[in-house]
Amino acid sequence: MARCTAPVRGHSSAAAAAACPACRNRSGYRRSSYSYDSYSSYSSSGSSGGSYGSSGGGSSSGTKPRWSKSGSSVSYTTAQVQSLTPIRQTVEKLVAEKSDLRDVFLCHAWDDRQGIAKELHDLLEAAGVKVWFSEKDLALGVPMMRAIDKGLANSRIGLVLVTPALLNRLPKEGVADKELSALLAGNQLVPIVHNTTYEALRNVSPLLASRSGLDTGEDTLAVVATKIAELITV
Repeated sequence: MARCTAPVRGHSSAAAAAACPACRNRSGYRRSSYSYDSYSSYSSSGSSGGSYGSSGGGSSSGTKPRWSKSGSSVSYTTAQVQSLTPIRQTVEKLVAEKSDLRDVFLCHAWDDRQGIAKELHDLLEAAGVKVWFSEKDLALGVPMMRAIDKGLANSRIGLVLVTPALLNRLPKEGVADKELSALLAGNQLVPIVHNTTYEALRNVSPLLASRSGLDTGEDTLAVVATKIAELITV
């Protein structure tokens, strides 16, 4: 059986098709304006300086979401942009509806209140973010989920600082899936993982781990604070 020569010579013209022992009698090739050669040439030129897939920010850094200012010093992973975009949409909606809300509610484990939670709070405040923080806004002894409900009622979005201390506390709090589900469905919750992993969170709260957010294993705490500040600035 005669073999088509298109993969080697291409059929970009009637003469080329006529020279092929397998296709010389097929009129369709005479009418076609595309060929293997022309496709290869397009692919090569298209991949010069980066392919279509990578031009959208598929690398681990260098991506800029639409809400990031042109002079911003931070970059985002594609996964971060995807997970934060619905949160941004919620922020924009709430800014238009309620102008008197705090920017964020910071949820954290009790053991972190004078450590990493306070550090994140201070960085956020320094970046111009109005933070609802239990150490200054909530009486002691209130269950965590009740605190989240109250805090979110007075804030546009919630930040959950996921640390080993929080992972130890979550099962004892008896977090109800329906409460957590409502927060996640409303696109109001951003997990921030610190000194642990999303895999560890998944073992304790699969529902909370289903929403990715930010991770101090990828960014410094200062960069995380900057990204939150960009996220809530409208």
